Amino acid sequence: MSEVKSIVLVHGFWTDASSYSQVIPTLLAEGYEVIAVQNPLTSLADDVAATKRALARIEGQCILVGHSWGGMVITQAGNDERVSGLVYIAALAPDAGESMIDLMSKYEPKAEYFQEQEGFIWISKEGVQKTLAGDLTAEQSALIYATQTAPSTSLLQVKGDSPAWRNKPSWYVVANNDQAVPPELQRELSKRMAATTTVVESSHAAIISHPKEVLDAIREAVTNSSTSSPA
Repeated sequence: MSEVKSIVLVHGFWTDASSYSQVIPTLLAEGYEVIAVQNPLTSLADDVAATKRALARIEGQCILVGHSWGGMVITQAGNDERVSGLVYIAALAPDAGESMIDLMSKYEPKAEYFQEQEGFIWISKEGVQKTLAGDLTAEQSALIYATQTAPSTSLLQVKGDSPAWRNKPSWYVVANNDQAVPPELQRELSKRMAATTTVVESSHAAIISHPKEVLDAIREAVTNSSTSSPA
């Protein structure tokens, strides 16, 4: 059996790899190799490729963590033989043939907070506060707005295939006060995956506001994920 030595972190819309800044120092202090992927958010294929480049740099096995849109990415990239387990944080987890729009179609989008420009979607200051960061400080919300990485409009409709959660053990942290990915949807997805589930009273930005619970889920994944050594 191969020991999990690394944690690879994948971010979502409007953020970047620094969104894991409340999680990374503790993981490093505990002796893990940590890579936080910088998603270009230009296409699902581009984001999966960025994650695969990160996986190619690690030694041994890893836990792959995805927040928000990052769940779409790890669902595809998680098929890599170096991935022992998957951790979803308020994240999308498609089945084969499902897009983000398919998953979110039952819920009313808050379109007034978004602006499309040249094929990319920007979020307003109010949108950051109302949909992403309801339990963060004003300074933290302002930082997200100022550093936002706008996603391509194409990401809304691209469909996944061969979901890794069908073959890999999964964990899910439900953000119970989420205004971006509805908590009801999160619970549906975690149940469908048969994921080990934790519920936190958090906004969408659980990786910032509830790092302890996120770290606990990652640690549990490390402890309980095992895989045969790659040939």
